[in-house]
Amino acid sequence: MALIHLTAQQRFEACLMTGAIGDAWGSSFENVSQATDSNTFYLGGKPPLPQRWAITDDTQLTLATCEVLAASQFEPALLMQKFVEYYRQQKLVGLGASTLKAIQDTEAGIHWTQTGRRGQYAAGNGAAMRIAPFAFYAATTKHTIYDACRITHQNEDAYASALAVFFAIRAAITQTWTGHNNLIQLLLPNLPDTNLKDRLLDIDSYSEDSSIAEIAQLGNNGYAVNSVPFAIFCATKILRLGLKELLRQVIATGGDTDTNASIVGQIAGSLLGPTGLLGPTGIPAELLQKLKLLPEYSWIRSVIDKDRDSVQ
Repeated sequence: MALIHLTAQQRFEACLMTGAIGDAWGSSFENVSQATDSNTFYLGGKPPLPQRWAITDDTQLTLATCEVLAASQFEPALLMQKFVEYYRQQKLVGLGASTLKAIQDTEAGIHWTQTGRRGQYAAGNGAAMRIAPFAFYAATTKHTIYDACRITHQNEDAYASALAVFFAIRAAITQTWTGHNNLIQLLLPNLPDTNLKDRLLDIDSYSEDSSIAEIAQLGNNGYAVNSVPFAIFCATKILRLGLKELLRQVIATGGDTDTNASIVGQIAGSLLGPTGLLGPTGIPAELLQKLKLLPEYSWIRSVIDKDRDSVQ
């Protein structure tokens, strides 16, 4: 199916909306117990587990990033201060250990170049899940991504994962990636030699008809080397599956469900655009309606409107 022309503003809106949908939907499955209850008898069959959509730090930190980029030229210290501000206002839910430590370090007066975690324990996906807004700002460079990452995650795989998400969304914005060509091949030349790049190479060696469940077996937890390549592969299925079925399959594999679905949504949404523009392959109205019912929706909408004139 041919994609119609979309403006950067339309892709920006869709990126945030679909990322938030993936986050909220995925969070309802986060940490669901897998313990067996085979000895329990349920009259009429086992009832489904309750599912409550909720926005988490995946979307919250992305919105914080948008606010900083829209207000002024990017400075790592300003982004870190915005995270601290959100934390004090109790706007952040489900913070990862690296980001939480960075916030606490900043409150203790530590310079942003020294905050957060470093080494193998800093290889989480917290930087990748909030990097999307940078793809819509023309002045962004690899060094920008590096600084935006290291305020919380001082680790090469964490940086490479953020860079991969950034370039995936950039490829959608510029239509270098159309949904029909090989996204991973487009990303590889831009990435440093890391475990993250090696995983993408591994995935690229699989058949293009490989299923989401099959690739999930390589890893889909909160380790950036697992979650980000998995999410990028899943996003390449968007035209074949549509957003609803795509997110359903991503979440069904388990792992870090909210972040995986959020990153998939950000990349896929940047390609597709908002509801109505691409008919059934766009954002399904039912998913958008569920997002609108959340108390954070007005916040998401206000950030989109405020940033509308700032994107490239």
